[in-house]
Amino acid sequence: MDKSKRFFLKSKRSFRRRLPPIQSGDRIDYRNMSLISRFISEQGKILSRRVNRLTLKQQRLITIAIKQARILSLLPFLLNNEKQFERGESTVRTIGLRTQNK
Repeated sequence: MDKSKRFFLKSKRSFRRRLPPIQSGDRIDYRNMSLISRFISEQGKILSRRVNRLTLKQQRLITIAIKQARILSLLPFLLNNEKQFERGESTVRTIGLRTQNK
């Protein structure tokens, strides 16, 4: 067989077919936390459609459900916020300043 003809033959590799992330029976709803939490990163960001392997319609519904869950405080807006907001130190400083002025 020529090298030129060999180039056009399909490879014999078998690909493992990945299951879709949302089955037909799953309802995309703001109350379904087990489903919603799969599409949020560790920082609390909504993962992109390319990463999720969702259709455009499914991604829109997931985004709306996540935003509704955040507004109703079922989900936090920020997940890892211990380093950003340390309220313990700021309250100690203000209390210390007030006692020194008196």
